[in-house]
Amino acid sequence: MIAEWIRRLRFTGIGERKTRQLAGATIGCQAFILFFFALTAWGLENAEHPDGGGNQSLYLWGGLGLAVLCLYASASMRKSIGIPLGWVLQVATLLTAFIAPLMLIAGLLFLALWITALVQGDKMDELTRNFVGSNT
Repeated sequence: MIAEWIRRLRFTGIGERKTRQLAGATIGCQAFILFFFALTAWGLENAEHPDGGGNQSLYLWGGLGLAVLCLYASASMRKSIGIPLGWVLQVATLLTAFIAPLMLIAGLLFLALWITALVQGDKMDELTRNFVGSNT
């Protein structure tokens, strides 16, 4: 079972139709989480340093940049950059836990969804190929 998942796990290249759909939907939803992370991190830093001495703008623009990159990765699943960028964004989402510790839960959930999307999408693509091949 684990060996099959590892075999189907993709790190580069372009997935087939269902893989692209599932991975794109997952990373697209992750953009919303990172958007709200940016607002939360900005608000917490602003509350801690109301005089402006903190990293408010770095947290806000960094989080918004990650959210935009997620949307770009979602739209780029038909290109060779889509899946590798998705993996980089999974790591970046996990690293946001250093700013807001509860983001570790969100990061792990989206990493699990990302892996599932890649593996199950590949499985669905294979089943579709077999079904279409047997009916011709």
